[in-house]
Amino acid sequence: MAREFSRTQRVAQEMQKEIAIILQREVKDPRIGMATVSGVEVSRDLAYAKVFVTFLNVLTEEHDSDVVKNGIKALNEASGFIRSLLGKAMRLRVVPELTFSYDNSLVEGMRMSNLVTNVVKNDEQRRASTDHKEEK
Repeated sequence: MAREFSRTQRVAQEMQKEIAIILQREVKDPRIGMATVSGVEVSRDLAYAKVFVTFLNVLTEEHDSDVVKNGIKALNEASGFIRSLLGKAMRLRVVPELTFSYDNSLVEGMRMSNLVTNVVKNDEQRRASTDHKEEK
């Protein structure tokens, strides 16, 4: 019976979970704030991992690129510390080298949702105004 997921996918899922716990409990840098790990891509040889993060404070405030840049910079500076904690949490022969990237899919999804909501609202207003004109 073939496996449903490859080893790299299973390692990526476990890494995502462990890195999220590490960011929540161990990393105390104020530049990071509330970071959420949205995904992890691991190379086939498990030597490199690209970690995608979103920052919740960016969602509540206006999209500020300085907050994102500083957060990613802080995460990349702390990648050695995070990697060492990850090595203790996971049983891997080689712990992948971590690179952090900002994932703007959540922000884009919210923007698209707002656009759709505005279009629907405008359409309803237009229909109501045409119905009101026809009654007169």
